Amino acid sequence: MSRSASPVLLLLLLLVFVFFSGYVEAYKNYTVGDSLGWYDKLQKPNVNYQKWVAGKNFSLGDFLLFNTDNNHSVVQTYNFTTYKHCDYDDALDNDTYQWSSTDPSATDPVSVTVPVPLLKEGMTYFFSSDYDGWQCKHGQHFKLNVSHGQGLPPSLKDPADDAPAPVAPDSGDEGDAAPDTVVPANFNNPKEEHDNEESSGSASLLPFFLHQLDYKFSGILALLPVVFVF
Repeated sequence: MSRSASPVLLLLLLLVFVFFSGYVEAYKNYTVGDSLGWYDKLQKPNVNYQKWVAGKNFSLGDFLLFNTDNNHSVVQTYNFTTYKHCDYDDALDNDTYQWSSTDPSATDPVSVTVPVPLLKEGMTYFFSSDYDGWQCKHGQHFKLNVSHGQGLPPSLKDPADDAPAPVAPDSGDEGDAAPDTVVPANFNNPKEEHDNEESSGSASLLPFFLHQLDYKFSGILALLPVVFVF
């Protein structure tokens, strides 16, 4: 079964998106489907998401923005079989991720924007799996290739990546350390929605974001005396 994004995690991702939106030369923000948004062909007959992908260069740290409603979901997978079947029920925790789900009880659809960062190089697949894959089978799907580009920005990396790697307990050799991973564990292995510890993975990023903002704010304060002198 795939993992689902918590509201706290989505909020943090939206903050990261806003924070880095000015760095257009390094990271890009793509609105999926442009003005048509993220819908199936039954609702938007003109959508062609694979055509939308064509000609674009996607890199680590870029964001995809899905403008849709709560009758359509956003599922990301690195598993082509899952993508081909338009169904993630049998997907593994580490290869499929549900960024948003539908609300079957909603009689009046509510518009939502779902920000999704590109965190892993290589092929990645997106689709809406709801209604037994009906939306996916009616055009709500696409695939794209993610290049390394500038690499992940600091705010999308796990703070643990900067810490020294653990040493094997029986080796006694500091050089025999576990290899680093490029993709943050927070995103590849998020908590289940029903897990009592759901918020812990998302909340662990909050001090890092606050540290980054405090660092930049301190730099601005440090420059104020210089501004007053001149």
